Amino acid sequence: MSVRPVLLWPDPRLTQPCAAADPATIKALVGDLFETMYDAPGRGLAAPQIGVLQRVFVMDAGWKDGEMTPIACIDPEITEVSKETATGPEGCLSIPGVTAQVRRSVWVQMRFTDLAGVRQERRFEGAEAIVAQHEYDHLDGLVHFDRLSPEDAKALQCSYEAAQ
Repeated sequence: MSVRPVLLWPDPRLTQPCAAADPATIKALVGDLFETMYDAPGRGLAAPQIGVLQRVFVMDAGWKDGEMTPIACIDPEITEVSKETATGPEGCLSIPGVTAQVRRSVWVQMRFTDLAGVRQERRFEGAEAIVAQHEYDHLDGLVHFDRLSPEDAKALQCSYEAAQ
């Protein structure tokens, strides 16, 4: 396991949809993702953020505030989302220093394979729901700017570019 460099927006790899996970490299990839996420320090990290275009993300939504609960999601798919939404602040390790107010479903149901190779179905709520949806977006080539109005996205992009 090693800490890998995190790609910064507007790296074009962050806008590309990802392919299925490669079983031959998955354990090493997940290890690197966790090492990099905790080192950053972040609450989630997707494979494309370290330049690997595979459908894999890791998360630990509460580790900064309490107990560590690491979750690896391999080839995840969203099966259901709540109709109720909420807007809240989101940051991104690939867009450092920029926080966006993003509207997300308050819960999300996902099916994914865990690191042991077991297919899981899990409902994420609260902070876990936000992190899971954010990281899932990365697998489809989306960043949180893409969830904003064009005006808000442009304003945040300009402030990010000015700070770089």
